[in-house]
Amino acid sequence: MLNPLTTLYYDDYLLAVHKPAGLLVHRSPIDRHETEFALQYARALNGGKHVYPVHRLDRPTSGVLLFALDPDTARRLGQAMMAGLMAKTYQAVVRGWPPESGVIDHPLREEPEDRRRKHEEQPVREALTRYRRLATTEIPVAIERYPTSRYSLVELFPATGRKHQLRRHMKHISHPIIGDANHGRGRHNRYFAERFGEGRLMLAATRLELIHPVTGDPLILEAEPEASFQRVLSIFPGMGND
Repeated sequence: MLNPLTTLYYDDYLLAVHKPAGLLVHRSPIDRHETEFALQYARALNGGKHVYPVHRLDRPTSGVLLFALDPDTARRLGQAMMAGLMAKTYQAVVRGWPPESGVIDHPLREEPEDRRRKHEEQPVREALTRYRRLATTEIPVAIERYPTSRYSLVELFPATGRKHQLRRHMKHISHPIIGDANHGRGRHNRYFAERFGEGRLMLAATRLELIHPVTGDPLILEAEPEASFQRVLSIFPGMGND
């Protein structure tokens, strides 16, 4: 069986991979019927031995995913993450032209993993995301009431780790991420799905910075967005492959 993960970094303590869009990290109560997970493929890359997810990427999000190879390393990395000592960078294609840079400081109500608990009152947590705009484009296609449609490529830097934080924050500032079925705009999502032959969430984890929990050395893990993401970037002059 072909392993869909690409190894980015591997030593005695850590395994970093690129996860494609559409692959769950591990079993979830929401997707009980699924049988393929990044966890099992990472275990295969580690010679069949156990791996421990340090963080998660949502199923439709692609990019850098880190595993610890033993419980102690997993515990140390979990503590570092809780202390805000890991820096994550994402790229996203969003509707409209947001400011060149900004901070989204908007608390979010927790979303339970199990949909059967959605009726229960959930706590509200602080949530903060920084962003900067990398590129803009205006295409001659009338998707809503305007004769043209505007989009941006942005970099996102979450300072907190709430569920669906980046999607919910970009919706909050009226620049939803393309391909987001829950928080985005259906007409724009359909246009991109039809133009590029597939619909995907245009969100990719491109960089993870941390201190190695054993050696103490700075570690920067990077991955270019996968091909399905790069194709969409062709709407920006001089970028991507159509």
